[in-house]
Amino acid sequence: MTDWIRVCATSELLPGESTVAWDGDTPILVVNFDGGFFALEDRCSHEDYELSAGSFDGEDATIECTLHGAKFDVRDGRALCAPAYSPVARFPVKIEDGAVWTRDDR
Repeated sequence: MTDWIRVCATSELLPGESTVAWDGDTPILVVNFDGGFFALEDRCSHEDYELSAGSFDGEDATIECTLHGAKFDVRDGRALCAPAYSPVARFPVKIEDGAVWTRDDR
């Protein structure tokens, strides 16, 4: 299992904002939804395309892939509409020393 990677200070990722961190070759999308931090693989499960290019809706906790409009719940990675039917990988997040940390724990 890989070590935790520092994403950013908690003060640098405000509610409704997102950023991308890398764990080796794995891009990880980290979002702040209503003060909670969530991490998903930055790849649409429908077509291998970066979710971070899409829009994160901080009101309903969704990210939309710009390629074909698939939406995912950032809290658990589940697909919410076609053309995506499979969830995206979800990763653990911890808050420590005023920073957001995550890792690819697969």
